[in-house]
This record gives sequence, C-alpha cells and structure tokens, in this order.
Amino acid sequence: MRWGFGRDRYRIAPGLYAVGSPDKDAPVIVTANYKMSFDLVRRDLTGRSAWILVLETFGINVWCAAGKGTFGTEELVRRIEATKLAERLNHRRLIVPQLGAVGIAAHEITKKSGFRVIYGPVRCSDLPYFLDHNFEATTQMRRVTFSTWERLILTPVELTGSRKIFGWSVLVLLLLGGIGSGGLFSFGTMLHRGGAALLALFVAVLAGAVITPTLLPWLPGRHFAIKGAVTGGLIALAGALFWGSQLGTGNTLALLLSIPAVSAYLAMNFTGSTTFTSPTGVEKEMRQTIPYQAGALVLAGICWITAAF
Repeated sequence: MRWGFGRDRYRIAPGLYAVGSPDKDAPVIVTANYKMSFDLVRRDLTGRSAWILVLETFGINVWCAAGKGTFGTEELVRRIEATKLAERLNHRRLIVPQLGAVGIAAHEITKKSGFRVIYGPVRCSDLPYFLDHNFEATTQMRRVTFSTWERLILTPVELTGSRKIFGWSVLVLLLLGGIGSGGLFSFGTMLHRGGAALLALFVAVLAGAVITPTLLPWLPGRHFAIKGAVTGGLIALAGALFWGSQLGTGNTLALLLSIPAVSAYLAMNFTGSTTFTSPTGVEKEMRQTIPYQAGALVLAGICWITAAF
C-alpha cells in the first residue's frame, strides 16, 4: 500500500468489530474504513479486548477523511445507531483519534446519541498507554511530528501517483530523441539522446520526490515548489559544470531548465502529504508556480530539440 497500488479498493466494511473478547465495559475505538488504519489499530490492541467502530470514509484515512467531512459527526451518529452500540455497552464513551477532531463535534455527538467523545492520542501505537492511564495522553502523544523517516515513507505513493505522466514522458522523450540532424529517425540516436534525456528525468524525479522531502526543513523558501526548484537547480548546475562542454549549449540549457521544473512539480505535489499545509495554501502555490514550471519545460524542450540539428 505504500506504493499506492489498489489504494482506492483498500477498505473494509463499516460497522462494529471485536478485538479479543470485549464485554459491555470494553472501550470503543473509532476509526476510518481505510484498511491500513484499521489494521494498525487492531495490531496495537493485540492482547486486549476492545470494540472498534469503523466509519464509512470511502477508503480514506482518518485525518484526510475528517478534512473532507466523511469522518464526521453525522456519520458517527449513524454508525452508533446502525450497530445498536448503546445496547452492547454499560458505558457511553467513544475514543476518537485526535486527528479526527476537526470532523467531530463532541457536543453534537452527546446531544444526538448520549455518547461522550474522548479524544485519543495522535498515534494508535499509544493507545495501550492511553487506555491504561485513565484515558490520559502525555504531551508528546498530542504532538504531530514529521520526521525524516515519516517523510520518506510517503515518497513511494507520490511517485506512483505521477506514473501516468512520467510513463508518457518516457515515450515522448525516446521518440523525439531519435530525430537526428538530418531530420530522420534513428534508433541509435534514440538510444543516445533519448537515453540521456531519460537519465535527466530520473535525476529530476529523484531530486523532487526523494531528496527534497529528505532535506525539507533545511531548504530555503516557504513554497514546496521553490524548495524542489532549488534542489533540482543545484543538481542541474552541477551536471552542467561537469558535462556542459560535452553536452553543448542547447542540451545544457535544456538540462538547467528541465530538472528544476520537474523537481519543483514533484515537490509541490508532496504538500498533500505534509502535516502543515492547507488546501487553500496548496491551491495558491499551484496557481503561482505551475505556469513557471510549464514554461521552463517548454523552453527546455525547444532547446533540446534544436540542439539535434
């Protein structure tokens, strides 16, 4: 699932699930029907007895679903009623993930169902401590982190999401790379020029989807596209300094324009995976930077194609 294949189908049916042998005093943990979320909660409750109330979030995780409104007050009330939860319990407590709080109005839940919402820790791995300490979380358990490793494990799905674009790019680069100085197509030229272009594309993807997320806190600029452009620009500049005399003016200019543009685009896409960007901020950044990315790629293409003649 880290690569995103079959991601839209990776869900379970909403409803009430038992972990261990829960009785009427067992805690109730609320989560989304994204299967990875459910599996992690179930794993971290190993050796315990609890109820897991799964909401219909259409395969989206808790945090994203809360922002979209599917992990919300009305859905939680519906699921409480549909599962006849009140009849199964002696208490009226629901443990809702802290990251789902934006979608849940606790007072409305109490008003409409009689259940009291208790916000659990950020990570389900802290649930055992939370349950053992009278539903109290430490300060650290309330904090959202975005460490280097937490950033890196998100890069595979970002790459997978762009696979169609880059799949077509590979085909176009190979075909255009096969056009030689006489205007005729040559497989030898395709392998030489097209292969070099694919190497540049690979470097750009590496810069935007791996290096930029890794160095995110230390790169200059607030916009992710700027951070990606800086990373790609430095790599392209290094390539131009080392191989510029062999590449020629046209190819060197194409290198200096294309790698930062692709790197900036991929870094900009990474905003959807972060813990500190908003939808409006992302939209604003896209409106401001995509025209520059597209313009740089067009100019790079012109420089690269004309360099063959």
